[in-house]
Amino acid sequence: MGRLNRRVWLGKGLGLLGTGGLLSACGFKLRGAERFAFQTISITPQPGGALASELRSTFARALPAPQAGVASTGVVLDLLEEQREKVVVGRGSAGQVREYQLRIKAVFRVRTMDGRDLIAATEIAQHRDISFSESAVLAKEAEETILYRDMQRDIVRQILRRVAAIQSL
Repeated sequence: MGRLNRRVWLGKGLGLLGTGGLLSACGFKLRGAERFAFQTISITPQPGGALASELRSTFARALPAPQAGVASTGVVLDLLEEQREKVVVGRGSAGQVREYQLRIKAVFRVRTMDGRDLIAATEIAQHRDISFSESAVLAKEAEETILYRDMQRDIVRQILRRVAAIQSL
C-alpha cells in the first residue's frame, strides 16, 4: 500500500513539473506590477464621474509617491467621454421588458504636459446582458449596480495596461 501511494505522489509531482515546464516554454508569465515611463499622472476632468475617480485611486496605488527635490516627468490622461446606458433588448409576449443590456463607453487620450499625444483618442466599451423580473426588482437593481462596477473596473484595468505600454515620453 505504501509503495503504491508513493508512486501516485511521484506521478502527480512529475505531472506538475511537466505542466510548469510547458507553461514557461510557451511564454506564459503571470502579470506583475505595471511599470510606467512617467512618475506622475493628472486625470481630467476634475472631479469627473465614477470612472475618473476610480482611475485616480488606481493610479495612486500603481505609481510611486513623488519624491521631494526630484524633477518628475508626468502625463495627462484626459477622460473625454464617460457614458452609461441601459437598453431594452428583449420583451415578453405581453410587451413587458424581459432583458436589458447595460453599456459603458469611455473615450480617453494620454498626452504629455506640453500637449503631445502619446495615445490618441481611444474608445473602450463594455456591455453586459441582464434579465429582468418584476417580482425581483430590488435584487435586479443590486445586480445592475454590481455589473456596472465590474465593467468600470475592467475598463480601468484596460486603460492602466494601455498607459503602461507607453515606452518613452
